[in-house]
Amino acid sequence: MNFRETTIKYIKDILRAKTIAEVICTELQEAHLRKLEAETAAEYANAAMHYNEERIQRLEKRLAQHKEDA
Repeated sequence: MNFRETTIKYIKDILRAKTIAEVICTELQEAHLRKLEAETAAEYANAAMHYNEERIQRLEKRLAQHKEDA
């Protein structure tokens, strides 16, 4: 198969109507990708939450020490 034939086949494949199975597979792949992205975002948010909880505890401890010294 030469470049011209390959290109024509590729264009025909793009323009043809997709089967139901192809549409479902595409949507399934997209759903898996979005789930992974959401899990990543949840992990990041969880880490940020824990970081800020520890930061609050540290700052409250420092504030209490400062009040005792004053």
